Parts: sequence; structure tokens; C-alpha cells
Amino acid sequence: MRYLHTMIRVTDPAATIRFFELLGLKEVKRMENEAGRYTLIFMAPPGQEDAQVELTHNWDPEDYSGGRNFGHLAYRVDDIYATCQTLMEAGVTINRPPRDGHMAFVKTPDGISIELLQDGSLPPQEPWSSMPNSGSW
Repeated sequence: MRYLHTMIRVTDPAATIRFFELLGLKEVKRMENEAGRYTLIFMAPPGQEDAQVELTHNWDPEDYSGGRNFGHLAYRVDDIYATCQTLMEAGVTINRPPRDGHMAFVKTPDGISIELLQDGSLPPQEPWSSMPNSGSW
């Protein structure tokens, strides 16, 4: 397993970027998704590009109360199906199954969302490809 990033939701990307730049972080990647109406901005300290914070800006205004502005921790796994199977056998609910062979979401016992990402995508595999979501993630 490899740590990837921590995601936070932001209402003013420019102000948040300035804040993280004051801490010494630099923008390393940006992705805009018009269909989903959001922008992802990844920032990291120079020389530590693997230690990223993902700033997620949803274009439609939203009130982030009750910790909703903290998104998730992300980890790359060697085999997303095997990882999810191990978690499920241990009693962990798979909130967003890896139907696409690439991404899944689970939660810690305290409700912190964890994103699991396959490097690339594995071919669809049962029972995962037909499994519905089990809750919010």
C-alpha cells in the first residue's frame, strides 16, 4: 500500500492556494471536470511531491459544516479486489465497491472516508462489478 493524498474541500481556491504557498507548498497538478462541476488542485512541498494535499473546489456553492470540508485519505493498493475482499471479510462495509476495477471507498470506525485506488484498472470482476453502493462515501 502507498499513501497518495489527503483531500479537503475549499470554497475559495485562490485564497487556499495562497495559504498553502505561504507554507511552502507548490501546485503540482490541476484537473477540471466540467461534467462534475469541480476542480482538483494538488499541492505538495518541493521535493516531496508524494505528500500531496488535494484541494477540491465544487463549482456550485455548498455549506461545509460539521467537518464536511474534510474529504478523505487516499491509498494506492496492489490489488483493489483482494484488498476489498480482505476488508469485507473483517466486517468492513465497502461503501463504494470497486466496480470499475480502479476505485473503492471505505470508512474507518470513526467515519473517516478512505479512498482505495488501483494503479490503472483491473478488468471487471464479480461480485464487485454488480455490487451496489452501501452508503455515502
